[in-house]
Amino acid sequence: MIVDAQAADGEVIWRPGSSAGAETEIGRFAGFLRAQGLEIGQEYDEIWQWSVDHPETFWELFAQFAGVEFGGSQGPVCTPDAMPHTRWFPGRTLNFARHLLEGHDGTALIAVAEDGSREEVSWDALRREVASLAKHLRDLGVGPGDRVVAVLPNVAEAVAGLLATASIGAIWSVCAPEFGAGAIVSRFAQLDPKVVIVAPSYWLGGKERDRREEFREIFAQLPTAEHIIWVTRHGTTPPVETPVPAVSWEQAVASPAEPVYHDVEFSHPLWVLFSSGTTGIPKGIVHGHGGALLEEMKMLLIHSDLRPGDRYYNVASTSWVLWNSLISALGVGATAVLVDGNPTFPTVDRVWQVTAAENVAVLGVSAGFVHACAKTDLVPMNDHDLSALRSLQVTGSPLSADGYRWVYGNVGDIWLSSMSGGTDIASVFVGGSPTLPVRVGYIQAPALGVRVEAWDDAGSPTTGKGELVVTQPMPSMPLQFWGDDGSRYHDSYFSTYPGVWRHGDYIEFSWRGILIHGRSDSTLNRNGLRLGSADIYAAVETLPEVAEALVIGAELGTEYYMPLFVKLSEGADPAAAEAAIVKSIRDSLSARYLPDEIVFMRAIPHTRTGKKLEVPVKRLLQGAVLDDVADLGAVDDPELLEEYAQFALGRHTVAN
Repeated sequence: MIVDAQAADGEVIWRPGSSAGAETEIGRFAGFLRAQGLEIGQEYDEIWQWSVDHPETFWELFAQFAGVEFGGSQGPVCTPDAMPHTRWFPGRTLNFARHLLEGHDGTALIAVAEDGSREEVSWDALRREVASLAKHLRDLGVGPGDRVVAVLPNVAEAVAGLLATASIGAIWSVCAPEFGAGAIVSRFAQLDPKVVIVAPSYWLGGKERDRREEFREIFAQLPTAEHIIWVTRHGTTPPVETPVPAVSWEQAVASPAEPVYHDVEFSHPLWVLFSSGTTGIPKGIVHGHGGALLEEMKMLLIHSDLRPGDRYYNVASTSWVLWNSLISALGVGATAVLVDGNPTFPTVDRVWQVTAAENVAVLGVSAGFVHACAKTDLVPMNDHDLSALRSLQVTGSPLSADGYRWVYGNVGDIWLSSMSGGTDIASVFVGGSPTLPVRVGYIQAPALGVRVEAWDDAGSPTTGKGELVVTQPMPSMPLQFWGDDGSRYHDSYFSTYPGVWRHGDYIEFSWRGILIHGRSDSTLNRNGLRLGSADIYAAVETLPEVAEALVIGAELGTEYYMPLFVKLSEGADPAAAEAAIVKSIRDSLSARYLPDEIVFMRAIPHTRTGKKLEVPVKRLLQGAVLDDVADLGAVDDPELLEEYAQFALGRHTVAN
């Protein structure tokens, strides 16, 4: 391996070793393709081009490579219908849970609590628990298409709940326990669930949080719920009386049973994932057994280089799609490392502590986590034994050039895979390969099977920055939005370019790699100059004086207002910080991108899954009321967002 921690932006900071290709999953896949008689080399770009030029052959052969077993009748890989009406593997059957559970031995799960206690769950034990819970659900009358919902932290019971629900063809949905009652009801009331699985409390920041009062409110607003299962072993809080019959988890899994997997059609609904819910009713995104399985296996095998026997730790709550990816690691034969509570409590170093202690091979974190680490004196490669770590995945938002440098200067000689995807597809559009070099600030390549492009406003491919579009179907594109007649789904992805998926991000391709410039619906557009918010963050958030920033471009009648909200680092002087921000933007971008105002706030607001609330704050500045722009139960700090609403109101008062 070659590491150059002094590389300039766009320069190579890491190269794979000469023998790396044969050892990787992408190398194995290339060999598998050649064994099928295809004339294809080892180069990633060649394999990607083949995958998008021959998508039906690619997905058929990838399913074989990943060990996905189909039943049903042989037929076409997909129908010729244009997006969003394409059907994949019509007539084929499978079961998501079967693929994750069967054919593996050893340790399936390692569960680490916030206090450091841990337990290991073998595949045999997990299969037994899933089989017993599935029997209990069937005895309650739960069948294919019924909904089972849960409010659970990142514990083994959440994994068993998902797999038991999937095994009988029912539909799963889960919320993290820190969501407010209103946010939970706004999601689950749409689904008319038959069974609810809940923990009466959860641990966060060293404290046990009692949620019993909220559950009384939640249960009252879920009239279709017929049964409740309480998960109590992770805390000391007892359950409350419920309006319907309730049992403990221990009672629900008490009866031994043999695993039974109900074979369902490829596009049978598997789970409902919800959008952030910061505006309007959260979208219930429905994925199917087959599409989710194929895309998760591709992302883990090819774009994470996850291998059987590896330990995989992705820092994610149960409400984030990355939790689904974490659990899907079982399908590779890898061990999923679950960390309950706040993964960065009492400090961000805890992530590295767990990584070292559990011999993690592939670690997934957010770009925000890397940037937070870079503002400390942590040197994980000196402080911990990270010899098992091969790869660091980074997602959630663009990783800055300084973030790349911090990883290679402080974590070690590993493959850094920056990637971008979404809850919408339960996968990635762009990511990378361990056989490609890593360049500072750039994502390596488009994902296999994804024809992703940058388009301008006229709907033509552009060599510069443009809308991220996908021009041919992917198996994990949503089956539907729950309760939607198709219009909301169409408006979300296909209203801008008919028949072409527009994701809502700005993307740019170059010979160096790929850049994501942030959400196109929060694009800055002052005096005809369009700029992604990520470019501002790259210039500002690397400053030692700045802990985090939020830039907004709001059309206010004939005025365009572009404030930069800043959370200062501890002890930073505001005047010095403002001067440093102005200088950095001038030097890194140009004076034309200087904000109209720099506003120091106590923090930056996020969704519960860590995404900055750019659009809700923009709408507040445009005069919308707080209740119309955000579900406060779905944000990380409701009182903070109220402070932004007061700022917006004060500005309107002065303006008028």
